[in-house]
Amino acid sequence: MNFSTDIASRLTPAMRQLVERMEQAPYPPMHTLTAQQAKAAYNKSIGVLDVPKPDLARVEDFRIPARDGHALAARLVAPTHARDLPVLLYMHGGGFTIGGIESHDTFCRVLAGQSGAAVVSLDYRLAPEWRFPTAVHDSWDALHWLAGEGGAALGIDTARIAVGGDSAGGTLAAVAALHARDEGLRLALQLLIYPGTTDHQDTESHRLFEHGPVLDKVLIDWFFGHYIDSVHRSDWRFAPLKSADVEGTAPAWVGLAECDPLVDEGVQYADKLRAAGVPVDLEIYRGVVHGFITMGRAIAEARQLHADAAAALRQAFGLPAR
Repeated sequence: MNFSTDIASRLTPAMRQLVERMEQAPYPPMHTLTAQQAKAAYNKSIGVLDVPKPDLARVEDFRIPARDGHALAARLVAPTHARDLPVLLYMHGGGFTIGGIESHDTFCRVLAGQSGAAVVSLDYRLAPEWRFPTAVHDSWDALHWLAGEGGAALGIDTARIAVGGDSAGGTLAAVAALHARDEGLRLALQLLIYPGTTDHQDTESHRLFEHGPVLDKVLIDWFFGHYIDSVHRSDWRFAPLKSADVEGTAPAWVGLAECDPLVDEGVQYADKLRAAGVPVDLEIYRGVVHGFITMGRAIAEARQLHADAAAALRQAFGLPAR
């Protein structure tokens, strides 16, 4: 193992066995690849550990206009064809560099199926071709569009909108929630799954899990090196913890992995929201690592998060239990 026996003892037996198999796989570490090679390698792994993909009544691919004229790919999934469903705008994880609609398609379908809401997954532009703050702009442009003419055209309830994401997507979701507050757009929920929130990775959990498992310092530096210049890292749109004021943002559901470099900054952001009077529901899933939400075939905690996040959406949207 590339990490200590002490770290290994913190993992659940299923998580530890899975990490050991992942480390034994004959693939080069991602940080040794070019960004394009990493994108391709990640795309080949999609769905290997995920739960079976739900077959939903409505699956619709479309485009969302960005401020510079670029047409952003997006996908709406919903359990029914009913009009006026509430909607979650979801931003995938991947260090701002890898991933896309397909990498998180199963998770978005699970959320839609279990909550009864529609989910729109956004293919925001990735580094290194598109560096900070393009992904931030894309996320807000999509949210603004959904709350207006785009949502009306799709037949969703533009008065019941939530924003969410995991990892880098969680960062984008937190920032979009702050933008929404500033622009007077009322959101039902911000669903933040192990979000990045700090400008520099210097928390105790970053030190503890410096060598992983799965996500380590070298890989974090590789992602951020592609995405952002060091001079911009104190910008709150990269590090929401740097925001001067989070009062008045949407209620938050925050789901974190215990054995994750990002766990401390996730707790810190939840605390910052609470201190500002924002309702927060914080869940820490014990013994699992960063990225576990797409490991539901092997990891029970992933399936529990699916259920918990869907329940949070139902409650925020006023939907009945399914």
